[in-house]
Amino acid sequence: MIKRTIYVGNPLHLSISNEQLVLTVPHAKGMDKLIGNTIPLEDIGILMLDHNQITLSHAVLQKMASFNIAFIVCNESHHPVSLQLPLATNTLQTERFKYQIEASVPLKKQLWQQTVKTKIRNQAFVLNKYGFSSSSMLQWANDVNSGDTMNLEGRAAAFYWKSLSPLLVPNQTLFTRDREGMYPNNLLNYAYAIIRATVARALVASGLLPTLGIHHKNKYNAYCLADDMMEPYRAFADDLVFSIVNKNPTEQELTKEIKSQLLSLPAADIFIDKQRSPLMVGLQKTTSSLVKCYMGDRKNILYPELL
Repeated sequence: MIKRTIYVGNPLHLSISNEQLVLTVPHAKGMDKLIGNTIPLEDIGILMLDHNQITLSHAVLQKMASFNIAFIVCNESHHPVSLQLPLATNTLQTERFKYQIEASVPLKKQLWQQTVKTKIRNQAFVLNKYGFSSSSMLQWANDVNSGDTMNLEGRAAAFYWKSLSPLLVPNQTLFTRDREGMYPNNLLNYAYAIIRATVARALVASGLLPTLGIHHKNKYNAYCLADDMMEPYRAFADDLVFSIVNKNPTEQELTKEIKSQLLSLPAADIFIDKQRSPLMVGLQKTTSSLVKCYMGDRKNILYPELL
């Protein structure tokens, strides 16, 4: 079942009743007014809170963990700054932790090779879609070796963003991809945060530790494996952002309309394992295949392809 992404951007109170998320408006006289319908917890995949006056009960936090709901909190600039995930949602978690921790260096290098190859191929598709040459990208994808020791991922990224500059910043000479950079970095950051939360949720559901990556190793990063697994999925976020930029060339703020479009990413159609699938469902296939790679039952991670 496709899980819903719920965005709350108003001063509301969140509570739980009969396994439903209840949203109410605090009333001046102490009475709460119900707004809209309650939402079944089993239907929610991601809950994003984006207002300083939102309040919630302890039961909300407890139930979100029980239903494996990724809980995202935004700051005053409306950018996601916190992600909460449950500690245990898989009955075979201890066994899978063991396989993940004991994964050999050669295996992790091979898995990273597959990841980078797919990422570059998906970026090449995006370039083609918007009328830019991708022949170099496809060559680099073919040349990626175990562990990507030649850093073809970085070379491809530099070429990718440079090629897209006329689309993203038509009045400037070069677009710079930077988390703190100017538009449309704000849209890209928001979209990547949604993808990252969706990946982390799928990893936990598959009984894996999002902290232990196959390539990313930053000791201050609690989601190294999520950052690894999301790389081939970034192109889907890029594609959506670029389409928004094309349709709204003068709108540079994260409006409610743009957020709504970006929040649709988990339900976006992708092609994986020779089938069309919602991105959130496809991610579960990706993380499940990673488990099998750790266990020695398969050699390749199932990643999506842009069509």
